Amino acid sequence: MFTMGSGRYSTLLIGLAISLLAILLVPILLIRFRKRWVAAFNLAVTNRITSRFAARLPGFGILTHVGRKSGQVYRTPVNVFRVPEGFLIALTYGRDSQWVRNVLTGGGAELETCGERYRLSAPRIVHDPTRRRFPLPVRMVLRLIGANDFMQLSIK
Repeated sequence: MFTMGSGRYSTLLIGLAISLLAILLVPILLIRFRKRWVAAFNLAVTNRITSRFAARLPGFGILTHVGRKSGQVYRTPVNVFRVPEGFLIALTYGRDSQWVRNVLTGGGAELETCGERYRLSAPRIVHDPTRRRFPLPVRMVLRLIGANDFMQLSIK
């Protein structure tokens, strides 16, 4: 049995604390400093999982857009938030993502969020390091991953 003064107990606690810290920090550091790698992983793995529920949950949505070169229809899970003018989408992988370029070139997209569908137009990139238009918990996460750019779209 372990007691508070036990060296084994202290070693176990330190090991657990380090493991927990690593589990929490690794994804944040990867997203912040290896955006392209994380984006490729998410495209191949995570998007397939999140696309099953993203259209029904608050703060998430499925953006349907057309490829600017291929003409192919794509469905991309995004972090989306309602604002008076329409919607804001966090550009967690930056403004050079393929879906961002597709929506800008196409002049809009369709969004499904919270079980509702919206036709969106007038996409524009907004640079805002304060992230003031997002809820506080979201602002904190966006700050940790270094997301300062957002796409604003109007409802048609």
